Amino acid sequence: VQLQASGGGLVQPGGSLRLSCVASGSIFTINAMGWYRQAPGKQRELVAIMSNDGTSRYIDSVKGRFTISRDNVKNTVFLQMNILKPEDTAVYYCNVPGEGTDYWGQGTLVTVSS
Repeated sequence: VQLQASGGGLVQPGGSLRLSCVASGSIFTINAMGWYRQAPGKQRELVAIMSNDGTSRYIDSVKGRFTISRDNVKNTVFLQMNILKPEDTAVYYCNVPGEGTDYWGQGTLVTVSS
């Protein structure tokens, strides 16, 4: 599975961004798609993930502000990020859990700053 993410950038606190990630390759093996992030000096953490059945879960710090969605026809996962805070600043990675290994996109930088 290959993943191509896009949509990062610089935004002011309180603003919004939408990340996209397109999957290609062995897409028939995909059971879930999600987003992780890694802030400077911190460990990578799961932000949100959505299973093929539409079930989703979020890290507590983004609940009510971020929404994950999928377009299964286009093999794309989105992360709508609203009411962004400086602490959301990180490199965001698209992820597909796999058998024995996970697949990762190249990362897209989100900077929340005034």
